[in-house]
Amino acid sequence: MPVSSGVFLFAEERDKRKYIIFDENDVLLKHMKRAIELTIIILISVLYGTVAAQSSDPFQIRKWTIGDQQREAIVYIPASAKDKPSPVIFVFHGHGGNMKNMFEAHRFDKLWPDAIVVAPQGLPTPGQLLDREGKLAGWQKGPGDMGDRDIHFFDEIFSSLQTEYQIDIKRIYATGHSNGGSFTYLLWAMRADVFAAVAPSAAVAFRFNDLLKPKPVMHIMGEADPLVKPAWQQMQVAKLLKLNNCSTSGEPYGSFSTIYPSAQGDPVVVYKHPGGHTYPADANAVVVRFFKSVSKGVN
Repeated sequence: MPVSSGVFLFAEERDKRKYIIFDENDVLLKHMKRAIELTIIILISVLYGTVAAQSSDPFQIRKWTIGDQQREAIVYIPASAKDKPSPVIFVFHGHGGNMKNMFEAHRFDKLWPDAIVVAPQGLPTPGQLLDREGKLAGWQKGPGDMGDRDIHFFDEIFSSLQTEYQIDIKRIYATGHSNGGSFTYLLWAMRADVFAAVAPSAAVAFRFNDLLKPKPVMHIMGEADPLVKPAWQQMQVAKLLKLNNCSTSGEPYGSFSTIYPSAQGDPVVVYKHPGGHTYPADANAVVVRFFKSVSKGVN
């Protein structure tokens, strides 16, 4: 039976549509392939940029093994530390605190960009006023406490910095808040020859005051501190003034702060703010100003 021309036309149009569909699929696949290739290129570029940024980041989380414990600290290293002697500031958090919050709360790297800044992390430690069970991070409370684990930690950090960078041994400083402030006092007592000056906050050193040797010091205290009572801290300041042979009449040094000159070159600065158990952000600049003004043997 003869096939009408209409059937041929239908078949021809159908075949054309097939080819058109195939062509569209090919084009779509090519576009998808190109999009995937571009996405991969972009991801690689972003990843490379992130890795490059991380490798040049002056902030590091460094780790040390002391005995059977791994310890860590946030460390800021200025670009100049490989080439010229750099000051070092150690910053110790309070009981229940952590290195990250302490570092970010004070940002001494911005106030003194040429200084190496180290914010160590404490370990679970029984507190003197709170957390008697020792569930929160803190620092040893006196000489020999907890096997001097935190003194050994400090020694290891300082030794590694001396090995890896140019350290100005005349300009090593420490500051800390609360339990970290007490540990700052303890470092003064047990490693006095290392430091040019210290700046404890909301702390006392009653258990080992007799071990302190004359040294420039800045004491930070809140007039409404409910934990480390202002009366206790005033007793500590009186001890410091006597130890450093300071004048009993002070001179204005900045906001909330008074400097007491020393006949032997070991001034005492008292930063007395109206707040409670805090290390005020406004004190940061005063601490750096004080640290910059003193170095071992040149006061």
